[in-house]
Amino acid sequence: MRVDHPTVLIISDDVEFSRSVTARWQMERNVPTFTLLSGEIWPRSVENFAVAIVGPLRRELLSVIMEPLHSTQQPLFCVCENVATAQLVRGRWPRAAVVGSDENWLHALVLSASEAVLRSRAETQARTAEARCAELERDAMLGRYMLEMRHSLNNALTSLLGNSDLLLVEPGSLSAQARGQIETIRNMTLRIHEVLQRFSSLEKEMNVVAQQVERDSGKYRAAAAGD
Repeated sequence: MRVDHPTVLIISDDVEFSRSVTARWQMERNVPTFTLLSGEIWPRSVENFAVAIVGPLRRELLSVIMEPLHSTQQPLFCVCENVATAQLVRGRWPRAAVVGSDENWLHALVLSASEAVLRSRAETQARTAEARCAELERDAMLGRYMLEMRHSLNNALTSLLGNSDLLLVEPGSLSAQARGQIETIRNMTLRIHEVLQRFSSLEKEMNVVAQQVERDSGKYRAAAAGD
């Protein structure tokens, strides 16, 4: 899941509940985007949210809404108005964090949900970084393979060029069609050779840059040690 700007779902049939949560969250430093839903307009499946908060709902709608939310990996909070509802939620959807409706419920809910939003965002960024790291490792492996195989490729290309040149310098030994085909082979071989030459040039340029970075780092460490 990708969350560029975190979205918090608030699902409740009580309009005042949603207003209270969003108003209290405005007092925090980091304010997410809010999606407000009621039990009647619940879309059955939701994506791309950081945290879900379930407020007062008709009892027959509670299961309809909690089941899909509980099946996701995103943090889930449920504000329960009575002990019976709290026990039901804890028993059927243990992943949900139950918040009682005491006098401090709003403060506790927003603080906990804010932390969950930050954690969800950090986890998303970490997964993105891991995927990018894996992609870079694959690219590096391909690069190392090219470095190891370039001499073998150059030898094969030299053989192709040499043999095609020998065939082309013998006048009348080939038909016009065969000669054209061999010229195509020779031209494509030269093109591959140019690509490998560019690859070697890039390797040298990267080595020069790496050496310069190492020298600069050494100077910085020496200066820091002198201080």
